[in-house]
Amino acid sequence: MRLYYAPNTISVAVAIALHEAELAFEPVLVNFQHAAQTKADYLSINPKGRVPTLETGGALLTETGALLEFVASSAPAAGLTPKDPLEAAHMRGVMYFVASTMHVNHAHKMRGTRWAQNPESHADMAAKVPANMTENAQYIQAHCLRGDFVLGARFSLADPYLFVICCWLEGDGVDLATVPAVKAYIERMRGRASVKRVTEQGMLTV
Repeated sequence: MRLYYAPNTISVAVAIALHEAELAFEPVLVNFQHAAQTKADYLSINPKGRVPTLETGGALLTETGALLEFVASSAPAAGLTPKDPLEAAHMRGVMYFVASTMHVNHAHKMRGTRWAQNPESHADMAAKVPANMTENAQYIQAHCLRGDFVLGARFSLADPYLFVICCWLEGDGVDLATVPAVKAYIERMRGRASVKRVTEQGMLTV
């Protein structure tokens, strides 16, 4: 397997999951500083021009949630997806919240051109990011974390996804002192072998 990634992006969540599942993969850097994601070579791999992309078995898979599910299905012994339907629904609910709400709120800081043309609109969207992300962090603390992890004592697919986006909170203007459970969660995740591995690989620096 080859994982196309950019450092500190949501693609790192897939790398963490792959390490947790003990699945071998080759990380392939997509250099955003050189706009490699917009060039023909990468667009031939992922026409959306985004990361992650997972190349496996002759297929090119995209979208973080789908890749995480693929990892869990490929290594069922790792137990990344709970069998209990209520726990699985909570896990996926957190993943979908990260994808549909938090990631979008974060993107308003630097990628306002996706939604509006006027620079004034971009500035207005960016100005709202700290408030939106603070509200999201409060929601995570109150409704997503059920203990040490999203599923309480059990690590699941939702945790790599949630952890990576939580690493962006301070950069988005969130005071982590106001969400101590989230701050503790970030530090707890940093202690996992999988997170230490992606940090050693230079995939995670924030």
